[in-house]
Amino acid sequence: MKKIILLIVFLVNFLACKENLPQKTTADLIEQNTPQKIASAHGLEEWKKVTQIKFTFNADRGENHFERSWIWKPKTNDITLITAENTLKYNQNSMDSIALNADINFINDKYWLLAPFNLAWDKGFTFAEKSSIKAPISKKLLQQLTITYGNEGGYTPGDAYDFYYNKNLQIEEWIFRKGNDSLPTMVTSWEDYKDYGGIKIATKHQNPEGTFALYFTNIEVEKEE
Repeated sequence: MKKIILLIVFLVNFLACKENLPQKTTADLIEQNTPQKIASAHGLEEWKKVTQIKFTFNADRGENHFERSWIWKPKTNDITLITAENTLKYNQNSMDSIALNADINFINDKYWLLAPFNLAWDKGFTFAEKSSIKAPISKKLLQQLTITYGNEGGYTPGDAYDFYYNKNLQIEEWIFRKGNDSLPTMVTSWEDYKDYGGIKIATKHQNPEGTFALYFTNIEVEKEE
């Protein structure tokens, strides 16, 4: 039980709070920077049609398993958290302390699910690029995009992420560096991609040792006609 609690605390503190930006269209692609191009390659145009997304966030470390489920309506900011113990509904535009604690978890889980889109939605980060860099897990030569969030705002400001992506702009691996530390805090794969009406989601992430796996189940995407 202690290991599970520690895992939950780590994941809660894993990611910075993100903010949405206007989305680009295919016509703008040539003018986009690399973060925006990666978002587009994962289906950013289709996201504007999404009215609701459901997903279950799962984390396994050894024999310990943890999960929680979410229902998110991005156009209204209505969120439902479902766990084995209870169900909580709240709106991000008006949160009390209970909802705020839940929203920290939501921001974390949503980022794991939709990080490519956050490259277009987020503000307050800088980025740098490198070509033909050896990926940390597969050792393949991939392109590297490093984004670093500012030191103010969000739940965990100052964090950095190294994205490793292929010629099709699809993310294959990443490194999370808490507080922009020079050493990795966590390294995982991006695999088992599935296509939800043009929205491409990596449904599984695992570390090089195979001792940790984070994955998504029960994904359902509802879009406008």
